[in-house]
Amino acid sequence: MNYMNLKEKAKQLKIDIPAVFLSLKSKETPLAAKILAGITVGYALSPIDLIPDFIPVLGYLDDIIILPALIALTIRLIPKDTFDKFRIEAEGMWQSGKPKKWYYAIPIVVIWLFVISMIIKEVFF
Repeated sequence: MNYMNLKEKAKQLKIDIPAVFLSLKSKETPLAAKILAGITVGYALSPIDLIPDFIPVLGYLDDIIILPALIALTIRLIPKDTFDKFRIEAEGMWQSGKPKKWYYAIPIVVIWLFVISMIIKEVFF
């Protein structure tokens, strides 16, 4: 992949994330796509990453692999003509950057608490 290709993909993600958000409200979006769209949007808007950015290399996996994979999978579940409509509607929607909502971080915090509790259980019990 060349530099321009990565830049175009990043620009496309800025349109696809709000388009996935818009698909949540549509009756044309299948239930499985709505569930995955909810997970994707929650993860994208969460101010806390599953893998913190300060961890070398692994910290950016969510931005490079996990989030784009969730978006791609969600888009596959939505009928193409329906999603194309959302892409047009979403263009420029989050121009100044995606909004960060703290309540979207709750599932990430729960996952980390579970992981930490399992580690503590293994180490001390």
